[in-house]
Amino acid sequence: MEQVIYFEDYQAGHVRVTTGRTITETDFVVHAGHTGDFFPHHMDAEFAKTLPFGQRVAHGTMVFAIGVGLTATLINPVAFSYGYDRLRFVRPVFIGDTIRTRVTIAAKEDDPKRPGQGRVVERCEVINQRDEVVLAADHILLVDRRPAG
Repeated sequence: MEQVIYFEDYQAGHVRVTTGRTITETDFVVHAGHTGDFFPHHMDAEFAKTLPFGQRVAHGTMVFAIGVGLTATLINPVAFSYGYDRLRFVRPVFIGDTIRTRVTIAAKEDDPKRPGQGRVVERCEVINQRDEVVLAADHILLVDRRPAG
């Protein structure tokens, strides 16, 4: 869905939560293949039994990619991703966990380089089926200001 949302329209504190996505064995295998990260704590069930969690742990980069992908339900043609800050892997994610992403407008500020745009910071928290935060990051958007007129 496409919706124009100008910088002035963003409201600090606004929250939206995505639908859920259950993490599967296939996710582990495909992500390992894409990244080359075949570390045993992701891929070796017997090895993982010897670790504190007792089972394989999802790649943090996979949880980040899926968590961000869950937020991609709205296309704002006047906004552009400037990047992510403060990425943290807070808790492990396992096969069978269902994750959702909670997006909160955390801040709005002028962009010092672009007078026609502002910066919007979306605090992205990936949460599991127990509503525990498993990953957190700040997504920075460059957003056009409303045209004068």
